[in-house]
Parts: sequence; C-alpha cells; structure tokens
Amino acid sequence: MTTKKKLPLSDSALEMVAQRFRLLGEPQRLRILQALEAGELSVGALCARTGATQPNVSKHLAALFDGGLIERRRDGNNVLYAIADPVVFLLCELVCRSKSKQGARQAVVMRKATGSFAGK
Repeated sequence: MTTKKKLPLSDSALEMVAQRFRLLGEPQRLRILQALEAGELSVGALCARTGATQPNVSKHLAALFDGGLIERRRDGNNVLYAIADPVVFLLCELVCRSKSKQGARQAVVMRKATGSFAGK
C-alpha cells in the first residue's frame, strides 16, 4: 500500500483523530456499531443484539452520538439509532485487514521457528 506524503497535522487535528480512536477503543461500542450496520434500531433491540444491559447500551449510545458516529430520531415513544458516519466501517475493515496480515506473518515466523526444532 503506497501513501502520499501528507503535511503534518495540526495539534487540533491530531486531537480530533485521537478522540475518534478513543471512541472506537471500546468493544461494546463496536458491537453497537456492528448491530447498527444493518439499519436503525431502538435501545431495546440493541440490548437484545449485543447482550448488554439498557444502562450500558445507553451510556455507549450517548458517547457515540456525542462523537458524531450515530444519529437518533424519535418514532412515537421510541428513539431509533442509526449510523451517521459510515466511514467507521472502513476504519474497522482497515484495522481487521492489517491485523489479519500481521497474524499471517507471525504464523509464518512461528512455523519457521518451530520447524527448525522439529528435527532435533
């Protein structure tokens, strides 16, 4: 993968990037985002899909909403949540792809290392 040389980010831009990664650094938030990938859901539906309690889901929804990753709308007595920034799935895909490649490289190294002791 080739990348163009970028100008250094300003301190405020670096803080925005760090904030986004902090937001995504919680597995329960990633579960919620994954559940919302199929479409908008209520808190109750998110609890059922993630196995988390209502207070826990609500806490994470508030953080994701404040961070601009999800949006919400009222539908009668329900509040429905949906993805506001689908770029989050690209970020997750890039991380997963990178970890997969890293795991494959580590497996090759381990095979070579254990193979060298197999004959002894």
